[in-house]
Amino acid sequence: MLARDNSAGFGRASMPAIVGALAACAALVLLLAVPSARAGVAPGAYGGLDCNGYSPIQKPIRVSLACRDLRDPTETDDRFWDGAHYIGHDEPDLNFTSSLPGSGNDVTWTFTLGRDPAAAPTVTSPGHDVSNYAELTPAMWLSMNICDPNSYPLLPCTPERDSNAPHCPPGEACSDYPGSGSAFMEMQFYPPGEPPWVDSTSIDNTHWGAALNIDSLEATAGFKQINENCVEPVNFAWIQRNGVPTGPPSPQLSDLASATPNGETLLMNPGDRIRVHVFDAPAPGGGKALKVTVDDLTTGESGSMQASAANGFMNTSIVDCSGTPYNFAAEYSTAKPSNTSPWGAGTQVISTAFETGHFVPCSSISGPAGLPVSESVTDVYWNNCAGPYEQAAPPDGSELEVEPLEPSDAFCYPAGDTHGALASQPDTVTGCQDNLFQNGDLDFDGSAYWPEWPTSTTPTANPATFVYEQPTTVGGRPYSAFQFQTDAAFSELSTCSPTHRGGCAVPPPNAPGHFYPYWTLARSHAGVCTWEFGNVQTGATFGEAAQYGRLNPHEFPDLASRFYPNSCGG
Repeated sequence: MLARDNSAGFGRASMPAIVGALAACAALVLLLAVPSARAGVAPGAYGGLDCNGYSPIQKPIRVSLACRDLRDPTETDDRFWDGAHYIGHDEPDLNFTSSLPGSGNDVTWTFTLGRDPAAAPTVTSPGHDVSNYAELTPAMWLSMNICDPNSYPLLPCTPERDSNAPHCPPGEACSDYPGSGSAFMEMQFYPPGEPPWVDSTSIDNTHWGAALNIDSLEATAGFKQINENCVEPVNFAWIQRNGVPTGPPSPQLSDLASATPNGETLLMNPGDRIRVHVFDAPAPGGGKALKVTVDDLTTGESGSMQASAANGFMNTSIVDCSGTPYNFAAEYSTAKPSNTSPWGAGTQVISTAFETGHFVPCSSISGPAGLPVSESVTDVYWNNCAGPYEQAAPPDGSELEVEPLEPSDAFCYPAGDTHGALASQPDTVTGCQDNLFQNGDLDFDGSAYWPEWPTSTTPTANPATFVYEQPTTVGGRPYSAFQFQTDAAFSELSTCSPTHRGGCAVPPPNAPGHFYPYWTLARSHAGVCTWEFGNVQTGATFGEAAQYGRLNPHEFPDLASRFYPNSCGG
């Protein structure tokens, strides 16, 4: 936990952090060099100062963002608490590495979007219901590490340099060199079925949407000082056909327009073949900034977004949470395994993941309440879920002898809800996002922990799987190795023991569905290697859920496999 100094907005970790003198002094000098008077853009009443939604000085535009999961080495179990809120969540990940120059800052992904069953979702028989992607994942994402000298550990960062990585000189501890200031980019794809996105999951009931997210962390080296007013600021912008954000992307100024698609937002159909290019490009006014282009190879439409100062992207001051226009650019030259985030829960380099464990289907919901999403718009949500999924797990809170594990099921919405003034298309299934008091389904009773994931490339009672081609870097060259990992153990509060290193496994020991989705390496009819995700057994499954391996001794409680040679090519 963090004990807040209310006069300054800073918290201090509950245990002494083991950090080297060099990193600590450098961070302190950098912190003291920031003027005490506000030099940047002041935060608005609403925005993205804390991706998790818990800033005491600003209300969140969206309270259920798929944030970067993070670790805290000052806690006995590495788990991070945002004030009084536990925020761990679940991201089964496929990580790619390469020593080729450019592989850390220029990657192309080609994949087919998943498709939902034609039948409407059902909520009667866990493990055998008709499911859709909005129940299984709020976002599929693609990642890259990004320079941000105002992010943990508050050290300078020169883009596209492997020297930014945490490193260990001979005879010295890695903690003496925590790495350069680092942010984390998630290029997120949102499924159809549960609109509106601003307080649920989807753009609408028929299209996939996509947005560029960049998460930073306002903490000094070793988590010794954290500004709880802006713990995890996020820059957010939709992928647009004209490349222009719908509203201000920055943590300080983002508003309802920022979170609301407009007529230029790229919409993609289920089953479309998509190509995504993530790279640094010349920015208006000079320098480079990260750019994402998304080409729908099925419809011929394209969109883009550049994380540039000209587009309104800003980094955040740890002193007062103010923002400064900033060109975010890739942190590393190569995708070597050592080129990781210094503060993230996992070891992602160039990776793709399905954010999961956020949705519980319900037969009925109760306990309405108001949710303000702007100064003028308030939606209605419900707090309590009843139904066979909730009944399959122990009652909320019974797993721990202290605070309830899930004190509320919110945010819940009924099937057919059009969300008042937000005027969305009707939700397709009654259910809850499990995000009001904790960032995820901590008792593992939702759809994602039952065998309701794709089993093939065509829909059945379950959706059709995504089909990924091998990612490539500069010149169309493949990545040389891959690794499976998941941070599910961060969410396993009831059995995962940091002392005895037991009970940390997937499926989570207390999950009533006894299932965890996994990656499958298959071959298309043309002989091309492809990756599929869910419950697909027509290919190499690497032991299904066992593919995630064991606890990573350096990143507890991350579960990670060994690195496998990528023999499939580009």
